[in-house]
Amino acid sequence: MAVKIRLKRFGKMRAPYYRIVVADSRTKRDGRAIEEIGKYHPTEEPSYIEVDSERAQYWLSVGAQPSEQVAAILKITGDWQKFKGLPGQEGTLKTKADKEAFVAPEKGSVIIPEAITKKAKASEAPAEAEAETTEAE
Repeated sequence: MAVKIRLKRFGKMRAPYYRIVVADSRTKRDGRAIEEIGKYHPTEEPSYIEVDSERAQYWLSVGAQPSEQVAAILKITGDWQKFKGLPGQEGTLKTKADKEAFVAPEKGSVIIPEAITKKAKASEAPAEAEAETTEAE
């Protein structure tokens, strides 16, 4: 049985995401898989890649052939270099930068909404008084 490591497509139209699976080469693209060893979301920035390195190493060692796309993903994660014994086993995978934690401003530096409305009411009061005097005449 020829075993391949390839991508299994999920998602909707124009919003694909994939699972990296080990499957018999004769099965359909989205057919039954022997094992799922990772995920790949190409639409995210940077692309989300998650591979179970131990299982990928096992399947490569027993002769599973990766597709071109999966081979590129394995090179990014460093699993292909580890399997072949090449330098660069740490990979070049980029991850999203963590967002900065929200810090609430100090109590004294916050503008109080009541102060804004009082100022607005104070500026509106003379305008209303002028309007009333013009109506009375």
